[in-house]
Amino acid sequence: MELRRFVSKYRALFIFAGPALITSMAYMDPGNYGTDIQAGAAFNYGLLWVVWMANFMAMLLQYLSGKLGIATGSDLAQLVRASLKESRFDILLNWIGAEAAIAATDLAEYLGTVIALNILFNIPLLYASIFGAADILILLALTRRRFRSLEYFFMVFISIIGFGFLYEVFVTGLNLTQLANSFVSPAFNPDNIVLIVGIIGATVMPHALYVHSTLTRDKVVDHTAEGRKRLLKLHTTESMIAFMIAGLVNAAILIVSAQVFYPKFSNVSAVDQAYRIMIPIYGPLAAIMFAVTLLCSGLASSTTGTLAGQAVMDGLLGTKVNKTIRRVITRGFNVFPTTIAVLLGLDPLSLLVYSQVLLSLMIALPMIPLLHFTAKKELMGQLVNKRITTFFAVLTGSVIVALNTYLIYYLMAPFSVYLQALVLVAYGAYHLYLVYATIR
Repeated sequence: MELRRFVSKYRALFIFAGPALITSMAYMDPGNYGTDIQAGAAFNYGLLWVVWMANFMAMLLQYLSGKLGIATGSDLAQLVRASLKESRFDILLNWIGAEAAIAATDLAEYLGTVIALNILFNIPLLYASIFGAADILILLALTRRRFRSLEYFFMVFISIIGFGFLYEVFVTGLNLTQLANSFVSPAFNPDNIVLIVGIIGATVMPHALYVHSTLTRDKVVDHTAEGRKRLLKLHTTESMIAFMIAGLVNAAILIVSAQVFYPKFSNVSAVDQAYRIMIPIYGPLAAIMFAVTLLCSGLASSTTGTLAGQAVMDGLLGTKVNKTIRRVITRGFNVFPTTIAVLLGLDPLSLLVYSQVLLSLMIALPMIPLLHFTAKKELMGQLVNKRITTFFAVLTGSVIVALNTYLIYYLMAPFSVYLQALVLVAYGAYHLYLVYATIR
C-alpha cells in the first residue's frame, strides 16, 4: 500500500512536471555562463554567495508566479493588463519594457548558441551567427504537435547540463576551504558590483516571472479549491527540485571557472578563450563537455524566451501570435546587432554580462505586480500568501532594487552630482510609477 502511494505521488509529479523545468532554463542560460565565468576568474569563490542568494530569490519569486497561475486561472501579463484598466499608455509602457527585457535575454541566448557552434564545429563566428538564428525554429518544428514533447526535450537538456557540470567539477576539483570561506567572508565592493548585479539579473529574470504563471495556468484542469491545492503542492515540489538544480549548475560554473582561471587567467574575456585554456590543462573531453552544455543552454533557454514572448504579447496586448513568427521577430532584433558586434570584434563575454545587468535593472516591471497580486485575498482566495511569504518576497524585491540603485550610483559617480541625482530620481520614479499603476 505504501509503495503504491509512493508511485502514485511521483507519477503525478512527473505528469505535472514542465512549468518549472522550462522556466529553470532561464537560470542556466548563456548569460549565467558569462557572469559566472567572469566572477570565478576574477574573484575566485568570493562571489559564490551571490549565486546562492540570487537562486533563493528566484526560487521564491518563481514559486509566487506559478502559484498565481494556479490560483487565478490567469497569467501575470493578463492580470497586469486588467489592473491597468485598459490604459493604453500604461499597457504599452509595460509591453515595451517586457519586450526590451526579452530582447536582452535573447541576445545572451543567441550569443551562447553562436559561440558553442563556433568552438564545437569550428564554424566562423559570422556564419555561426547566421546558422544560430534558426536554432529554435528547428526545435519548435519538432515539437509543434504536442507541448509535452517540448517538456521532454527540456528534461534531456537539463540532464545533459547537470551531468556535464558534475563531470567538470569532478575533473577540475573543488576547494572545500574556499567554498566554506565564501559563506563566512563574502566579497562585496565597488569593483565587483557590476558582476553582483549581473549574476542577479542572470538568475532573477523578468521574462521568467511572466512565463511561469502561463505554464502553470495551462496545467489547471480541476478548478475546484481542492484541485488547485493539489496542483500547488506539485508546483512547490517541482519548483524546489528544478531551481535547486539550476542553482547547483550556476555554482558549478563559478567553481569550475575559479579552479581553472583564477588567478593566472583572471582576465579571461571570452567563452571561446575559456574553452581553449581548458584543453591543455584538463584535456579535450572537459572542454568539449563545457561547449556541449553551452549549446544545450542556448537552445533550451531560447525556447523559454519564445514562450515568454508569446505570453507577454497574448496577455498584455491580447494578440495571438504564431510561435514561429514570434521567434523570427525576436531573433531578427538580435541577429543584426550581434553580427555587427562580431564583425567589429567586440568582446562577446562582456556583451553577455551587460545584457544581464540590464535584466536586473528591469526586474521590477513584473516583480512589483507579482508581489501585489499574490498578497490579495480577493484575487488568490485560499492560496493567498502567508504574511511570512509576503515579508520575504518584499525583502527580496527591496534587496534587488537597493543593489540596482547602488550600481547606478557607482556607474554615475564619474559624472556631475546633478546628473547623478537626475538618473537616480528617474530610476526611483520608475518604481513608484509601477507601484501606482498596479495598485491604483
